[in-house]
Amino acid sequence: MHTRQEQLEAFGRLLDVLDELRVKCPWDRKQTNESLRPNTIEEVYELCDALMRDDRKNICKELGDVLLHVLFYAKIGSETEAFDIKDVCDQLCDKLIFRHPHVFGEVKADTAEKVSENWEQIKLKEKDGNKTVLSGVPAALPSLIKAYRVQDKARNVGFDWEQREQVWTKVKEEIGEFEAEVAQMDKERAEAEFGDVLFSLVNAARLYKINPDNALERTNQKFIRRFNYLEEQTLSQGKRLADLSLEEMDAIWNEAKRLGL
Repeated sequence: MHTRQEQLEAFGRLLDVLDELRVKCPWDRKQTNESLRPNTIEEVYELCDALMRDDRKNICKELGDVLLHVLFYAKIGSETEAFDIKDVCDQLCDKLIFRHPHVFGEVKADTAEKVSENWEQIKLKEKDGNKTVLSGVPAALPSLIKAYRVQDKARNVGFDWEQREQVWTKVKEEIGEFEAEVAQMDKERAEAEFGDVLFSLVNAARLYKINPDNALERTNQKFIRRFNYLEEQTLSQGKRLADLSLEEMDAIWNEAKRLGL
């Protein structure tokens, strides 16, 4: 691995390259916070995809793309003298030190759970911190991730099941209420109850230390692999999926499962 000096030199080189691009490249010169935002979202998702696949080569590449965006926003901030990359780094360092009194102070926290609980209390005390427990959850988060985050934040202030096994009673209750509304053919109420089912399942995942977003994405990828196999096998026989019966499709699907796809 590289020395700290080499790392700092590489970071400085990146700042120099960005400075030059901002002046000399027509595309880079015209970018604004608003124009970069959609690209930033895309880059973060590409990083998440590489992380999910544990593709280390692409993790390195995508981290660079995300870092570029961080530096680009800081560069734009410096042009209006609002802030620059030093301010970003200093503010982050100050926050990390303040939120880790068990490292930089006298507070005791021997487990990750205790650290997480302390964070929520600290955030409420910060000068510009969250005014309420849930106010720190971004409104634009995808719903599945948001459900996990609001539940986790509530847990940090003691709002949680005493025993994690208790959650299954709630899950079964919500499924029963959803089934009842489906039977009544009330779409609006059924949708509301289905949301409760999902929320309760996210809660169960959290209690058993499973990230529901990661779990669902793994299932998405598994379904894609098996469905692609089904389609490939069908085409190799000179047929279309629409030509197969459900039983025939199930047979190929089960073959994909046996192959470990």
